[in-house]
Amino acid sequence: MATLSIPPVLTTPRDDAMQLHRAFKGFGCDTATIVNILAHRDATQRSLIEQEYRNMHSTELLKRLDSELSGDLKRAVLLWMPDPATRDATIIRQALTGDIIDLKAATEVICSRTSSQIQYVKQIYLARFHAYLEHDIEFQASGDHKKLLLACLSVMRYEGPEVDRQLADHDAKALYKAGEKKLGTDEKTFIRIFSERSRAHLAAVASAYHSMYAKSLKKAIKSETSGNFEFALLTILKCSENPGKYFAKVLYKAMKGMGTDDTTLTRVIVTRTEIDMQYIKAEYHKKYGKSLNDAVHSETSSHYRTFLLSLLGATPY
Repeated sequence: MATLSIPPVLTTPRDDAMQLHRAFKGFGCDTATIVNILAHRDATQRSLIEQEYRNMHSTELLKRLDSELSGDLKRAVLLWMPDPATRDATIIRQALTGDIIDLKAATEVICSRTSSQIQYVKQIYLARFHAYLEHDIEFQASGDHKKLLLACLSVMRYEGPEVDRQLADHDAKALYKAGEKKLGTDEKTFIRIFSERSRAHLAAVASAYHSMYAKSLKKAIKSETSGNFEFALLTILKCSENPGKYFAKVLYKAMKGMGTDDTTLTRVIVTRTEIDMQYIKAEYHKKYGKSLNDAVHSETSSHYRTFLLSLLGATPY
């Protein structure tokens, strides 16, 4: 269930478009106003603001934001503006064709979305970038990792909560035979089950695996596979069991140690705010004994900090 931290707004999209235009005018730009407006508007409101801005000024709001903002804030705001599917398509495209190829970012998005979301992302990818997502994957990924991603892009998975326990037991046995029981690994079986089964079913498979073999399926994947293939399988499994916990860990890793991985921090906060951020915050606090808001506050600064904290539903410090 989506939990929105964005409060209802009393201004109209036209008022917002006018205020944004005023913020752009003159020497320098009134960044605080831009952040204050855009961080508190949901996807529908943001789309309406873009329409109004286009009608009033015959130019794209995104182009104006691109030229007025800079650094981490610019990346965060430009990622926040589109609808979720366009945003996912953009993240994947940048990850696969940008200056720095980031297969993990592309894998995270593909492996953590439902198959109906993926089908929509594929359509937008083609319309927007005049390229087939499958072709870009084909070009950048390799081996079993590539096979798994392509399977996830082509298979329509069931998305409901019902689970066939017998089939879950059968899949658990098949994975055991394909992995820990044999010398070497039968990757085809892992690819088939992980790309074709629903989230609820995979969670049941993990549970059956644990009760049958007294070892977690996660550990089996870690010992039987490696690299990007292992990362993709674990992403699918963890998002089947508890996506909030999975993304809490991604955020923690992005902020721990010296320096912050702002690309990951921005990507996760922006893409999950309108989906399950309340769950992620709860899991983060439970696991790391610190609120996500406090962690983000200490790792970021200036308008970028204000923007991310507003998305997280924090009151400004």
